[in-house]
This record gives sequence, C-alpha cells and structure tokens, in this order.
Amino acid sequence: MRTWGKRLLLLLIAGLLIAVAGFFYWALNPLPAMPEAEAALQSDTNVHVETTPWFTFIPQTSQPRLGFILYPGGHVDPRAYAPPARRLAEEGWLVVIPPMPLNLAFFAPNKAEEIIAAHPEIEVWVIGGHSLGGAMAVRFARTHPQQVAGLVLWASYPAESDAIADWTDFPVLSIYGTEDGGREGIEASAQLLPPETEWVVIEGGNHAQFGWYGPQPGDGVARISREEQQAIILEATARFLHAVAAQHGVETAP
Repeated sequence: MRTWGKRLLLLLIAGLLIAVAGFFYWALNPLPAMPEAEAALQSDTNVHVETTPWFTFIPQTSQPRLGFILYPGGHVDPRAYAPPARRLAEEGWLVVIPPMPLNLAFFAPNKAEEIIAAHPEIEVWVIGGHSLGGAMAVRFARTHPQQVAGLVLWASYPAESDAIADWTDFPVLSIYGTEDGGREGIEASAQLLPPETEWVVIEGGNHAQFGWYGPQPGDGVARISREEQQAIILEATARFLHAVAAQHGVETAP
C-alpha cells in the first residue's frame, strides 16, 4: 500500500509540474503582433517611441499635458497595440503601453502607478485597456480614484467586485463590436458602470481587431476590415480624450 501511495504521489506531482510548465509555455507565447505593429514602433518627426521599460509614444510637435495608459489584452503581444497608440500620440497625448508579467494584466493591475510616477510633467491621466487589460484598468481606477480622470474600455468590462456604478462625474467610454465573442458579457456589464457611460457599438466589429494580431479563440468573425474598425475605435477614443482634456483645462499646448 505504501508503494502505491508513493506512486500516486509521484504521479500527482508530475501532473502538477506538467500543468505548470504548460501554463508558462502558453503565457510566454502570446498571440503575435502583425508587421504593421512593428512599423508603428519606429520613431519619426511626429512621434518618438521608447520601447523600454514600457512602449511609450511621445508627440514631438507639442507638449503633452494628458497621458493615456493602455493595458494590453491577455495573452496578446503588447506591441499589437502600437498602431492605435501611435495615432493617439499624433493627436498630442502621451500614450504608454506597459508589458505585463506573463502577458496577463491580472498579475500587475497597479502597473500604472509606476508610469504616472515616471511622468510628473503629465497633469491628467486616463487609463484604459483591451479585454483583460480593460478589466484591470477598471480595478486600478477603482482603487486609485485620485490618480485618473477617465476610463476607456475596449471590448472589456469590470468584474462585479470592481463595480463603479455609483460613481458620478467620472467619464467612461466603452467600445465593442457586434461580432465580439464576449458581447453578452460586455452588454451585461452596463449595470457595473456609471449610468453616464458612453457606449460605442461597432457594427460588424469583433474582439481581435482592437489590436493588430491574428484570430483569437472564441472570437466572432468580423464583417468589416481591421482598418475600418480601427478608424472607429480611434475616432471615439480621441473624441473622449479631447473631452477629458477640455474638462480639466489641459488641451495640448504647442
């Protein structure tokens, strides 16, 4: 009996080690960024790009006073969000995408603290994220309400424990596509967000086209191109950031 007990224990340990190794292999091999994302990481006369310790996009034609922190989606290469980050920086805002431990924002929801501390020149911060990144952005906003002035959710929603439905005078933008595999959860989350939340529904858009990476398991099939979906995302997000900047008197200064 003791021999069988030892064998069973060894089998359990081996199974656990295999499971842990499998998780780390999965986590450390995220959905890769497309070539367009790599191109967006190149600096030019309009935007200077820094790739360490975060992906930071700094406008070169103006002095940014508002910063936008974008948490990447779970199991997605953070570089996949470089194209929209660059376009927003061209509008005059500092934009920062922080890589996450094991490519999962769940393990570092307070990463924004480091970014804010590193940029004392920024007067107003807005935080946002895609998918899991958005959920963790809500968590940061809920636990650090004095540090952020707005929230942007790309195909995302908060956990019930992070509900901010009773918040007033706190702008929130939620964007999602009709073909998103998680659409039901996003729509049901309305009760967890402030009543004044601005909703933008992208007809024909899906989950993966919020970034520049390939198909995602469990997602729907988009009925519009990535370029079309990105244009809608950027227009809505830029309009929201302009509104927050105007509200706080920090419109981009030349």
